[in-house]
Amino acid sequence: MREKLRFLGLDVHAETIAVAVAEPDGEVRNLGTIANREDSIRKFIKKLGSPEQLRACYEAGPTGFVLYWQLTQLGVDCVVVAPTLVPKKPGDRVKTDRRDALKLARSHRSGDLTAVWVPDEDSEALRDLVRQREAAKQDQLRARHRLTKFLLRTGQRPPLGLKAWTERYMRWLGQVRYAQPAQEVTRRDCMNEVEHMSARVKRLEEAILEVVKLAPQSMQEVIRGLQALRGVAHISAVTIAAELGNISSRFQSARKLMGYSGVFPSEDSSGNRIRRGGITKTGNAHLRRIVVESAWCYRHWPRVGARLRKRQQGIPAEITEIAWKAQNRLHKRYMRLSMAGKDPRKVMTAVARELLGFIWAIAIKAEQAFQQLIAA
Repeated sequence: MREKLRFLGLDVHAETIAVAVAEPDGEVRNLGTIANREDSIRKFIKKLGSPEQLRACYEAGPTGFVLYWQLTQLGVDCVVVAPTLVPKKPGDRVKTDRRDALKLARSHRSGDLTAVWVPDEDSEALRDLVRQREAAKQDQLRARHRLTKFLLRTGQRPPLGLKAWTERYMRWLGQVRYAQPAQEVTRRDCMNEVEHMSARVKRLEEAILEVVKLAPQSMQEVIRGLQALRGVAHISAVTIAAELGNISSRFQSARKLMGYSGVFPSEDSSGNRIRRGGITKTGNAHLRRIVVESAWCYRHWPRVGARLRKRQQGIPAEITEIAWKAQNRLHKRYMRLSMAGKDPRKVMTAVARELLGFIWAIAIKAEQAFQQLIAA
């Protein structure tokens, strides 16, 4: 059967798709360029013959997974590949759409490409909403910085002991006035932007709460289980679940999840020389950010506060035991590395790497418990 397969390499852009095919007899040839439109794709696949004998691939990028779903509906076996893991010759200095398509077709036939996880439409919709909230938080931070730098530049200082962005701090901001009309307009505009961004973040967080209620039951169980961990509240748990999807089917071990998040150190060793550098930063940057943020909570002594105790209500005892083990182990890890004089950023990265192991363990437990519930 494999002798009859034809492997398509697609270099996808917003308006065009460059197509190449690797034939069963070994020939790799260019098929030209088609429009990136559903009707054009349908006509092109029909010209190639039986969809069951086609194996298509294209690189993950800004065009998303729409082409994947279109080809799948037409009966074509399609994969979306990781662009950074596509084999590349060191001496290759010419890059065109045509050459990229030929390289993809050739590599796909030889099995040298690494496929990425393609979420279903519901999972992708939730992930888009979570990432939109992340973008809103970044915009909120920029708006706050603009306001505070303007106040600093004009000599306005908050009272001593007043913590930034609390209710008292916002009341103080409302009392600040300028004699110059231009500066007063600037202050009001900055304040309006800060308030607008705060309302935007709150609106998106409320939308996430409502959308999660409609998510698959297995994902809801994982989200509930992850909140047993210190530093992983509802939004963080939803972000992790949306970025990872079905963890048990994607990651066979915690180490694979750590590697996917890019928190392992890079290495360039040869012979007796061993040289390690910074973390690889491969994989999912959104997951890496949220886990590193959560890792900062493990600086403190292990304890179960009122908020964490409330989140752990109704969660199976085996999951809360894993969460308590995480607190003890990660705090000891933090103290040991800090006492050794390590850079705080490196310490937090190491703690985040181990925290991913506990996230994997809890997610596996939650998914297994759900499967047992269905089987019963």
